[in-house]
Amino acid sequence: MAGASLGPNRAANEYYPTPPEATRALLNAEHFEGSIWEPACGEGWISSELTAAGYFVVSTDIDDYGFGTPDTDFLSTRIPRGKNIITNPPYGRGLADRFVRQALHFCEGTGGRVAMLLNIASLCHPDRHGSFTRRPPSVIYALDDCVCYPNGKPEQATRYTNTHRYCWVIWEPEHTTRTEFRWLSTAPFRN
Repeated sequence: MAGASLGPNRAANEYYPTPPEATRALLNAEHFEGSIWEPACGEGWISSELTAAGYFVVSTDIDDYGFGTPDTDFLSTRIPRGKNIITNPPYGRGLADRFVRQALHFCEGTGGRVAMLLNIASLCHPDRHGSFTRRPPSVIYALDDCVCYPNGKPEQATRYTNTHRYCWVIWEPEHTTRTEFRWLSTAPFRN
């Protein structure tokens, strides 16, 4: 999968790193007990913010971006590497859905929580209705101003890239009741 791209306007390996302010906003709203695994760490944008906040973070990725442990395919890994999982998964070809399922499976065993940065439009896809009703997130945080640029470079953005809006989706162990929906502003967390 290394170097794979879904088309001429897509970043290789679906690499759209998370701006630091998105992770800072999440950590201002949520606390995680125990270690955290970032299984799509890329260059460490999320992992670095988690570490700066005092968390023990295990960072892996399928490709080598010079950060974390490379050549680690989250979807074929059998043993969790942290209690909680926080990531911005690759989206193309159903990868985000597979990442969510794998993370939920791991965290059932660890008692940890899952936080995924997802395109907010993905919440409305008819194929996801069943999975969201069977295993509802505990909370969804809509981010007011967050753009994940291809390879972290605004100059590589297309008009399509700039229209994406994102949310943090949080799953708790054993959560089966209604999902809360909240708003998070990223502006206070920019450098």
